[in-house]
Amino acid sequence: MGHINAATGEIIEDTPRVETPAPVVVEEKPVEVVPVVEEPQEEKVPEELPLEMIEPNLDQPRINFKKEELEELSASIKKDGLLQPILVRPKGGKYEIIAGERRYRASKLAGLEKVPVRVKIVDDEETLELALIENIQRSDLNPIEEAYGYKRLMEKKNLTQSEVAQMVSKGRSTIANALRLLDLPEDAQKLLYEEKITAGHARAILSIPTAEGRAKLTQKLIDSKMSVREAESFARLLTMNAQPKKESSREPMPKSYKKVARTLRDRLETGVKIKSSQGRNRIEIEFKDEEDLQRLFAAMFAQGKPAAVQPAEAASESDEQE
Repeated sequence: MGHINAATGEIIEDTPRVETPAPVVVEEKPVEVVPVVEEPQEEKVPEELPLEMIEPNLDQPRINFKKEELEELSASIKKDGLLQPILVRPKGGKYEIIAGERRYRASKLAGLEKVPVRVKIVDDEETLELALIENIQRSDLNPIEEAYGYKRLMEKKNLTQSEVAQMVSKGRSTIANALRLLDLPEDAQKLLYEEKITAGHARAILSIPTAEGRAKLTQKLIDSKMSVREAESFARLLTMNAQPKKESSREPMPKSYKKVARTLRDRLETGVKIKSSQGRNRIEIEFKDEEDLQRLFAAMFAQGKPAAVQPAEAASESDEQE
């Protein structure tokens, strides 16, 4: 709406009154401070470790390390460094060797402070399996070490010979023959371990059925050098001596048979034998030729039958036998 200005007569529009809105009071809530959690970073796997952080594996299949070979490897490491990493696993704040103890020992001998490593997370059973496989593939084990490695693997994992054979990519007969070496006398195992005899000598020892015979051949190998062929011949001799002698099952020949044989020899003037076998008896009369045969025929039948052994004589000889 508007109004008239009295002085001028103009119509003046009224200015609309604008109501000022009441101030809005906003209730402030306390700001919640959320802590920032940093995502854990993956632990870096070491590619190199100080030798003091590495420990040998007490269950290592290989226990024989030749001094000469270690010295040769040490000289190579001094010249070119350790080219192949040592396989280890974390254990007790340090690292335990799975495979590569010879390289570890040679590196210490060479005076290295650090060595390249490859870390693998495995349990005790897998450690033994990996160590055995690695050593077999590198042909680092002697026959006794290999046999004990198979045995420990079978005992710890409750495996059969066939399962072990499949695990290490060998034939079952190979595993069986290796385990058979553990039947050797302790002295023979020591000789094989120290490489003073070969697997061929060991097989010759095992071919003897008795413990006494095996011990004799082992002592023979300690006392003197023998080829495998000589050891096999000696083993056959001991085996023959070890076999129990068969007692004769034949009953003693009656003395009357012997009496008759003597009588016929005297009468016919030639060799006469009486033989008994499995309840059957026979007389064998020797002759040289046809003429001699005719002579025997005439002697037996031309003048009648040969005199029979008298019953009294037979009875007397029977009494003697008793």
